[in-house]
Amino acid sequence: MAKLPLTLACWDYDRCQPLINGTVAADGIDLNFLSLVVEETFFRMLRYQEFDAAELSLSSYVVSLTRKDPPFIAIPVFPSRFFRHSCIFVSAKSGIAKPQDLAGRRVGVPEYQMTAPVWIRGILQDEYGVAPESCNYFSGGQEEAGREEKLKLKLPDRFKLAPIPSDKTLSQMLADGELDALHAARAPSTLYTRPNDVRRLFPDSPAIERAYFAKTGIFPIMHVIALRRDVYEANRWIATSLYKAFETAKRMTLDGLIVSAAAKTMLPWQIAQVEQVRRDMGEDWWPYGLARNRHVLETFLRYHHEQGLSDRLVGIDELFAPGCLESFKI
Repeated sequence: MAKLPLTLACWDYDRCQPLINGTVAADGIDLNFLSLVVEETFFRMLRYQEFDAAELSLSSYVVSLTRKDPPFIAIPVFPSRFFRHSCIFVSAKSGIAKPQDLAGRRVGVPEYQMTAPVWIRGILQDEYGVAPESCNYFSGGQEEAGREEKLKLKLPDRFKLAPIPSDKTLSQMLADGELDALHAARAPSTLYTRPNDVRRLFPDSPAIERAYFAKTGIFPIMHVIALRRDVYEANRWIATSLYKAFETAKRMTLDGLIVSAAAKTMLPWQIAQVEQVRRDMGEDWWPYGLARNRHVLETFLRYHHEQGLSDRLVGIDELFAPGCLESFKI
């Protein structure tokens, strides 16, 4: 019997390589894996639903669930996770020295609904007492002028959000002092081209992020794998098939990182770093599935609602295809 052809767009992460090169196959699926940068994947999937399945911003996915006739359904595979303390940038002209100084300031965001800023605002609120509504937000292109929110938003009045001028970029405005801070997944180019004008709020962010994980147990989830709902409804089995394949590929990647005969990456102290991460976060520090990620996901859903992005608190039972949440036993 012929396999079901399915096109999936996702970045070429190390944990996806076995799927890309065919070492791991998804049962019953002839997978066409498109390696695309995340911004392109998100834009094409959210605007035009071009792919059968795709990596998708967790925040954008949750927004879609609150709309009429939700177009996607996700599987509990998280290709991107990232501690975001390192992604708060400040202008040297702002005088900002500590997180609490952000209250009342002009904060740039490429898009208000992006997952990274949602986590940043939530962490600033929970850990440092900076209420999300206390800042004035300005959205637009970080490095290219003219970027707009991929999803139309209607925020509660307590949140102040406005676009930047159409001929300006967040990176330049931050360096020039027109913005006090920036919440962004990517570092602004001016962090490197104008280091005297732009810096990170937390210079020693890895130490702060390790302490944050030790306190909260949260390794922030950024992205999910989402299926077009019509594709899923036509062949529900593909959700479990893809989930199993992604899990196998990730396990192979984790196992490969500890091989000392020949390093799989160019990191000179890779083995020592992996051993340290295992001590700090456990052997499988990048878990898929719902059970081990429930607290992380519930925290994010709370942030999403508190920040005006979902008009109701989305339930964790709404997020994923049911077949991926249970497994047979022998």
